[in-house]
Amino acid sequence: MKFIISGKNLQITDNLRAAVEDKLGKLERYFTPETEVIVTLSIEKDRQKVEVTIPVKGNIIRSEQTSNDMYVSIDLVEEVIERQLRKYKNKIIDKKQSAVNFQKAFIDRDYAEDEDVKIIRTKKFDIKPMYPEDACVQMELLGHDFYVFCNAETDQVNVVYKRKGNTYGLIEPEY
Repeated sequence: MKFIISGKNLQITDNLRAAVEDKLGKLERYFTPETEVIVTLSIEKDRQKVEVTIPVKGNIIRSEQTSNDMYVSIDLVEEVIERQLRKYKNKIIDKKQSAVNFQKAFIDRDYAEDEDVKIIRTKKFDIKPMYPEDACVQMELLGHDFYVFCNAETDQVNVVYKRKGNTYGLIEPEY
């Protein structure tokens, strides 16, 4: 695996680099040597955050973990990614698409799926055209963390969502 390690608000020391490569190197049994692993280490106040993104054909495997200690965050992120890989193996590796990023042993091995994704409720509602700012207000009035709406400017379905720091995000389709 090829590691791309960067830092926000901290210098990547040799010890940190070694810890990331050692711990996340355990994931080599799942991926081919050409697979890129993008790791971002950051410090925000007293929080030590590790973000790992692994782009594989057709999917993105991602985890973000935060703790008081960077090394603990690295351990946590590795455990979460490994659990995701075992749990969703059959969904990640669709036989119709190329499994070029994964080791043959991982593809051939059967893992007991802890839980299938189960949709337990379907909700239908009218989507009225509105501006993103109005959608944010509506989301706040409903007390939700996100809101689906038809963007009056683009006439496309968009999503607004709450972000940290009392800010909002907008998700737009890309065609």
